[in-house]
Amino acid sequence: MMMSRRSFTLAAAASTGLAAAAGGTAARAAGKGLDVIILGAGISGLYAARLMEEQGLKVQILEGRQRVGGRILTLFDLPGYPEMGFNSMGQGYGRGLDAAKRAGVEMVDVGRRYRMGKPQELWLNGKRITNAEWAASPLNPFPDSIKTWMPWEVTSRLIATRNPLKDWAAWLDPQNAALDISLHNWLSQQGLSDAAIQLANDVSPYYGTSAYDLSALMLHYNAGFVQTQIAAGPLSLAVKGGNQLLPMAMAKQLKAEILLGREVVAIDSAGNGMEVRCADGSVYRAPRILSTLPYSTLRQVRITPALTGRQAEAVAMLPYTPITIVMLQTSEPFWESDGYAPGMWTDSFLGTVIPQRFGATDEQVTGLMLQGRGRLAHQWDRLGREAATARIVATLEQLRPAAKGKVRATAWHSWAGEPFNAGDMSLFAPGQIASFVAEMGAPAGRLHFAGEHLATGARGLEGALESAERAALEILTA
Repeated sequence: MMMSRRSFTLAAAASTGLAAAAGGTAARAAGKGLDVIILGAGISGLYAARLMEEQGLKVQILEGRQRVGGRILTLFDLPGYPEMGFNSMGQGYGRGLDAAKRAGVEMVDVGRRYRMGKPQELWLNGKRITNAEWAASPLNPFPDSIKTWMPWEVTSRLIATRNPLKDWAAWLDPQNAALDISLHNWLSQQGLSDAAIQLANDVSPYYGTSAYDLSALMLHYNAGFVQTQIAAGPLSLAVKGGNQLLPMAMAKQLKAEILLGREVVAIDSAGNGMEVRCADGSVYRAPRILSTLPYSTLRQVRITPALTGRQAEAVAMLPYTPITIVMLQTSEPFWESDGYAPGMWTDSFLGTVIPQRFGATDEQVTGLMLQGRGRLAHQWDRLGREAATARIVATLEQLRPAAKGKVRATAWHSWAGEPFNAGDMSLFAPGQIASFVAEMGAPAGRLHFAGEHLATGARGLEGALESAERAALEILTA
């Protein structure tokens, strides 16, 4: 269901519309026992539960983890409450801001905290290269017209300034299928060499592992969504005290029973209803099931009768982004000793170093977040937490001797290594948008689907909420 840009960026939740569309269906279902089992207590599952409860349906939620929130994960035991997943929402997140308001959590602007202090610095081949030096550096592989752009800027700026989508909200129109090529292909068309593409994207990819396995059309669409957010306002909003407080508050407001530690292993049709089996041997039944599980997880679940056609292909093949995050705490601000910025973008084992400024003042650095993305995430994961973090600290001390003895790793989270996600953000490989997006989220009998990976008019948390609205409407009008 496509929505206009204004409707999904600035509108509040669609409860009123759902009530009107549902008519008497919800009233007839009320009081007759369990109506829907929702798989997954992430933001999409919780929101769908609220929407359906408002229309009189009785809902139960099964969650494999021992917590709610899905890809919203706050480290409440570390200074500044670092976010290992969802970070912030723009002012155009109409559904997200409405959900926060209804949940009673306070939103605060965190964008300025990432703009404080010295700008992030470039480190290549073990050497620091200042922004002023970069344009003339022999390591700079970019065309003359963009040699002043830093590596982490190139892909996003090219996409933003040369976006071939005239109306990004119409990204699924068949006329745009020709744009469903690899990002590598598209960047090559913009004059970038293989070496330039490697540096601009593959060293630290936002999505996927390389420019070869990512659809350029998806990035054109994503850029349009981002530009709409920028136009809606300059703030980056997060929940005061930690983003995970949002799903926790949403869960508390539900009537639904939320069962944690229920890893789903099978979904079966059972006469006029559906049956869910979990790894602990428990079985649950209801007339309908709404799965908000990522397809990276759902592909490990036995579904009877099996999914078919393009939908089965999507569940089996939809890629997810490998991201591993390490938190470092420092006993002293070593960056004040060497005079360099605490933020680093590197081609080394360190990955990207992002200072966390969530202390009593905007200037206070409460820790360093290191992101290993794409192939580096896989490399970290293969080594495992202990060996990888030891090598990370050693690499930082080698590059910046002032850090020696002043840094320790305090947290680690691999999204690819987590069985209930098996990756962070979903993405589309070249050709997949034209191949199966139109069919991948359709109901399979009494089995319905939601989640950020199925949104067509938004990304991130806002996309998760969008998909929940669509799925709730499907169930209410079935």
